[in-house]
Amino acid sequence: MAAKTANVTARIQPNIKEQAEAILERLGIPVSVFIDMTYRQVIMRDGVPFSVDIPDKLTTRDTLTKEKFNAIMQEGLTQAKEEDTVSIDEAFAQLKMEI
Repeated sequence: MAAKTANVTARIQPNIKEQAEAILERLGIPVSVFIDMTYRQVIMRDGVPFSVDIPDKLTTRDTLTKEKFNAIMQEGLTQAKEEDTVSIDEAFAQLKMEI
């Protein structure tokens, strides 16, 4: 006998939906399977399965030590040399998610 299903309806910003669905598609995970997985994690953990904390402060240049700043710059240079890069659109999307 087939399991019964229920519908979930949510309103989100179109660009957030598109970005998330593109990532899920690359992973080969249908949206409905992802929602089911997330709900199961909520049940298993008896709460939200990821941190929902607000950071005290975003990292900016003036909050970094010289050593930490240089380490970040060196990591960026290494990534550039190895062509470990993302498109400008993806970079800005990542930044928006961090803010």
